[in-house]
Amino acid sequence: MLLPLLMNSLAEFFRSSTMYRSGQNARRFKKLYADKQDVLVPDIYWDYTSGKVLTMEWVNGVKLSEQAAIESQGLKVLDLVNAGIQCSLRQLLEYGYFHADPHPGNLLATPDGKLAFLDFGMMSETPEEARFAIIGHVVHLVNRDYEAMARDYYALDFLSPDVDVAPIVPALQNFFDDALTSTVSELNFKTIVDGLGAVLYQYPFNVPAYYALILRSLTVLEGLALYADPNFKVLAASYPYFAKRLLTDPNPYLRDALIELLFKDGRFRWNRLENLLVQGRKDRDFSAKDALQPVLKLLLGPEGEELRSLVIKEAVRVTESVVLGTVIETYNSMPNLVRTLISNGNVNEGPLLTLSAPERESMMELRQQVLRIWALLRSSNNFDPSILQPILQVLQEPEARNLGGRVIGGITQRLAARLLQQLLRMPPTNAISSTL
Repeated sequence: MLLPLLMNSLAEFFRSSTMYRSGQNARRFKKLYADKQDVLVPDIYWDYTSGKVLTMEWVNGVKLSEQAAIESQGLKVLDLVNAGIQCSLRQLLEYGYFHADPHPGNLLATPDGKLAFLDFGMMSETPEEARFAIIGHVVHLVNRDYEAMARDYYALDFLSPDVDVAPIVPALQNFFDDALTSTVSELNFKTIVDGLGAVLYQYPFNVPAYYALILRSLTVLEGLALYADPNFKVLAASYPYFAKRLLTDPNPYLRDALIELLFKDGRFRWNRLENLLVQGRKDRDFSAKDALQPVLKLLLGPEGEELRSLVIKEAVRVTESVVLGTVIETYNSMPNLVRTLISNGNVNEGPLLTLSAPERESMMELRQQVLRIWALLRSSNNFDPSILQPILQVLQEPEARNLGGRVIGGITQRLAARLLQQLLRMPPTNAISSTL
C-alpha cells in the first residue's frame, strides 16, 4: 500500500517540476532571444500556473509546415525559416542555450511575420569551448585544413586527448574533397551530416548529447526550407552570422581563426576580407566599428610581433599599389599628346617602365580591392567617421607609433627602389632629344 502511494507522489512531483521547469525555460529563452523583431516568445502567466497547468500567452499563428496558409497571409516561408536559422545560430553559438525540439508544431508564423517559439520542455546547452570550436571548424573547412579540423574534435569533446587524429585526416580529406565541388556554402547540411557520420563511425568518436540535439534542430529547419525551396542551403544562410562573429568577436580563439582565414604563406588574402565584409553586412547586428578595434588591439598587443611583421609587409605592398596604381590610372586618363611628352614618345610604356604587364595588373587589382573594402565599410549601417576614434586611440600607443615608423620606412625603401630602377632604364638625354 505504501509503495503505490510513494510512486504516485513521485509522479506528481515530477509533473509539477516539469511544468515549472518549462516555464523557467521559456522565461530564460525570452530574455536571451526575444530582443529581435522577427522572434516572438510567449509570456508565462505565473499567477495562473501550477504544478499541473502551465499558462502561457496565446499566440495566433500557423504551423511553419503549412506553406499555403502562410503565403495566403502575404508571408514567405523562407523568410521565417531564415529567422529561425539566425536565432538558432545565436542559441547554439552565442549564449549556448537552445531549443532542442523545433519541429513544425513548435514553430508558428504569426500574422505580422514573426516566428513564434513554443514548448520549452526540451532544452539543451552548448559548452562555451565548443561554441568557439564550431566556428573555428567552419573556418578550417573553408581553408580545407583537415589536420586542424581533426584537432577540433578534442575541443568539441568528440575525442579523448589520448586518441591520435592522424588516421582521421585522410578520411576527412577524401570526403570533403569529393563533396566540395565549389564552395562550402553550396553544401547541403544533410550531406555534411551523412558524410561525417560515415567518418565518425570508423573511429573512436563519442558524440555528445548536445551535438546530436544541434544536428536535429538544424536538420528540421533545413527540411522546412527545402520543402519551400529545393535549392535552399543552410550553410549559405548562416554565412553572414559566421562572418560577423569572425570580424567582430574579440575572443582570442576567433581572432586566431580570422588570422588563419585571412593570411596564407605570409600574404594577406584581400578577397577573403572582402567576402567576409560582404557577408557580414547582411547580418543586421554587424558594426564596422566592432570589426576594427579588436583586430588593432591584437595587432599591437604583446603577442602580436609575428602578425605585425606580416602586416608591415602588406601595408607596404598596399601603399605601393595605391600610390603607383593612382599614377597609372591618372596617366591613362591623360590625352595622348601629354602622355607622349611624359613617356618620351612611347605612349604604351607609360611612366613606370620597370613594371611588367602582370605586375601592373596585379597592382591595379589590389588597389581596386582595397578601395572596394573601404567602400563596404563606409556603406555599412550607421557608418559614422567617429568609428575611427577607437583606432586613433589605439594608434597613440607606443607600439603603434613604432609600427607606423616601420611601415613608412618600408614604403620609402620600396618607392626609392622603384625610382632608381626607373632612372636606370630611362634613355640618355640625346636619345630623348632625337625623339622630339
